Order: sequence, then C-alpha cells, then structure tokens
Amino acid sequence: MAYNPELASRIRACLIGEPGFDERKMFGGIAFLLNGHMCCGVHESDLMLRLGPDLGPRALEEPHTRVMDFTGRPMANMIFVEAAGVERDEELNRWIGRARDFVRTLPPKQPKKKMG
Repeated sequence: MAYNPELASRIRACLIGEPGFDERKMFGGIAFLLNGHMCCGVHESDLMLRLGPDLGPRALEEPHTRVMDFTGRPMANMIFVEAAGVERDEELNRWIGRARDFVRTLPPKQPKKKMG
C-alpha cells in the first residue's frame, strides 16, 4: 500500500482553502504543501507532520507518535502519527494545525528556474 487515500482526503479537506496549498506525490506517499514547503502528508497509513526543531521532539512525548525515519536517518523536525492517533477529526485537525502554524513561519519558497 502506497498511502491511505481516505486519510489523504481528510487532510485535503482541512487544507484545501489555505493560501499556497499544493499537493505532490513523494516519499512513496502524498505530501501537502503550503507556499512550497511540505506541511504534512501520508505515508502508508501514517500521518507525516513537519513541526520544526522545537515542537517536533516535544510531540514525540504524545501517544501514537514516532520519529520520521523511513530513509534510515531520523528527522528531528518531522514525525509520524499512527492511524490510531488521528481517528477522530478533532485529533487530525489539531495535528495539522500545528504543522500549518509552523510552516507559516517559513518564508515562501521561490519557484525554481527552469534550466535550458
């Protein structure tokens, strides 16, 4: 299974009206971006979140979380939340809100110039 499409739809519904919203298939799953920065996504049945270097490690103290390390290198500013941690919409909205708030602190990415 590449990613859970139901979870992706729930995330999309949370972010679709956000300025700078985009989505891309990556990491064998799907990522949701705001102003060019990955905010969150789905990998298999887990929610991926970009929470930053301060909130990321603190979030690991909460249930159903683990460090994002599918590349073999742990990423301190990103975590996974297992499906059990986002069963209710309130839980999902709370997690996505944290990631959205962090990503909104980053300057918008400039589009890459095409070579050629």
